[in-house]
Order: sequence, then C-alpha cells, then structure tokens
Amino acid sequence: MAYSLKYDLHTHTIYSRGIKGNHGKGTVLENARVAHSLGLEALGISDHGPGHIFYGMDMDYIGDMRRDVNYANELFPGLKVYLSVEANIINPSGKLDVPPEDFHYFDYVIAGYHYGVLGEEPVSAIKVCLGGYKSSFGGTTSEGARNYNTDLVVKALYNNHIKILTHPGDKADFDIDEISKACEETHTLMEINNHHNGLTVEGIRIAAKYNVDFIISSDAHLPGNVGTFDVALKRAQEAGLPLERIVNLWNS
Repeated sequence: MAYSLKYDLHTHTIYSRGIKGNHGKGTVLENARVAHSLGLEALGISDHGPGHIFYGMDMDYIGDMRRDVNYANELFPGLKVYLSVEANIINPSGKLDVPPEDFHYFDYVIAGYHYGVLGEEPVSAIKVCLGGYKSSFGGTTSEGARNYNTDLVVKALYNNHIKILTHPGDKADFDIDEISKACEETHTLMEINNHHNGLTVEGIRIAAKYNVDFIISSDAHLPGNVGTFDVALKRAQEAGLPLERIVNLWNS
C-alpha cells in the first residue's frame, strides 16, 4: 500500500541563522518549490524561535519572512504556505521564547525542547541541557531530572496555544505518559519526526493510549528533504499505530 503526505508543517530555511552560517540551507521559495513539485497541499515555514543562542530567528526579519511566504503563495498555485515558528521549551514557568503578544506574527506556533536555549534561568537551563545531552548518548537520568524535564513541556503545553509538539521525547529523558495526557487535554498534535528520533517507537505506543492525533513532519533543513516521511512512517508502522490517526497521511 502506497502512502504520501498531504502537507508538511515543519520545515526550516536560512532564516534559522547559526553562528557558523545558516542552520537551514534553503530559502522559503526553494522549500515551496519542492513542496509544490510533490503535490503537497500546504507547507509550514517554521524556523527556530529567537531564544536559541546558536540558530534562532531574528524577529527583525519577520516582515521579510512574511513577504517571502506571501510571494510563494502567489508563485505556486494549489500550495498554501504558512509562516510558523518552532518555539523553544526551556522555561520552568511554561513560557516559550516567543511570547503570546508575538503569536499574531505567525499563522500557528509549534514548539519543542532544544539545546542551546538559556531562558529565564540560564544556570538551570545549562544544567538541563547538559543532562539531556548526556542521557541522549546512553547516560543515566535521575527521577528528579526526568520529572523536571517533563514539567517543562507540560507547563508549556497548558500555558500556550501550541499546534504541534515537535519531536516529543527527543534530546532528554521525559515521561511520555504525562506529556501525552497534556497533549490530549490541550488538543496538541504529537509529531513523529522524520529528522529526529521522536516520537520513538515506544513513545508512539505510549502516546497511542491517549486520545491524541499524530502528524508526520520532515523537519527539513534542506529543500530536498521537504516532504520526506519514510523514516517516521516506518516507526509508526513498527509501533502498530493505526495510520488513520496521522492527520496528514494519504493512502494513495
């Protein structure tokens, strides 16, 4: 049975700027051109939130980003291009690095946990990121650290209107049960990311116990990766997830 994506709402461009160059390698138009060629219905331009010290977007360029998105919508009929942002979860208060008063700049907001964000408590944030980095490479995590990580995400979900929780469980140790419950109650889509290993196979199985919907995202950092989904789909199938629960998957 053949599958394809209806839309890809999580892609990056050169507006995700890194200290060593652009984190995303393509322009808005280049991403849109690939999406149009694949027959996608919609594309999300969701560069990293401004709180990321290595490759956060510069809010001074938000007008340029909107201009590029509008032009892409004119240039590629049949494709709806949205301006989004992948906000960063790190603050213990539940705040994102994109404050609610700035949400109006975007068509929707997605959010995920990332390294390289200092937030409102820089010393704590550095410890959290170092602990997450260690656990990602097989290190041990204390129950306290796991609960703290989980609380960051759960508070962010309840305190913000987040459309998609990006790569849940990636980059640190989290309680996916608690996060899935929060996504159910806040009607937040849980992402199966094609670029990162989140949700994992086990994470999908846990999340599937809750009344949540899933979405596959390419998380493309290169135009050629826009619309890719094979790795994420394989994890979903291995987890035994009914594929009709993935909101952007076509059975073609």
